[in-house]
Amino acid sequence: QVHVVESGGGLVQAGGSLRLSCVASGRPGNYYDMGWFRQAPGKERDFVSSISWSGQSTYYADSVKGRFTISRDNAKNTVYLQMNRLKPEDTAVYYCAVQIGTNYELRAHYDYWGQGTQVTVSS
Repeated sequence: QVHVVESGGGLVQAGGSLRLSCVASGRPGNYYDMGWFRQAPGKERDFVSSISWSGQSTYYADSVKGRFTISRDNAKNTVYLQMNRLKPEDTAVYYCAVQIGTNYELRAHYDYWGQGTQVTVSS
């Protein structure tokens, strides 16, 4: 069993920055491929970014490429999402989860979702 908790959301003006954190607690010594998704009101939960357990591989949705950076600190069991040059269309609840399948873009290939953290970008 893995417990995931996100934090760091908030209200920011367009062009600003936020850093989200995701702590995944499970068996000591186990590291997981992790991903961030987001869900705006009335929309599907979409892939944002993912990172391999070692941190060597990272992936981004086209909509955030060049603005968001995913990273991790395995000593702290924490994955980060640095979000720069935020836009109003980035407004959503951001979720972190453990990747259990092979396709990092598919929601169905993730489990152990956190409760989400709200990000609101004002224009």
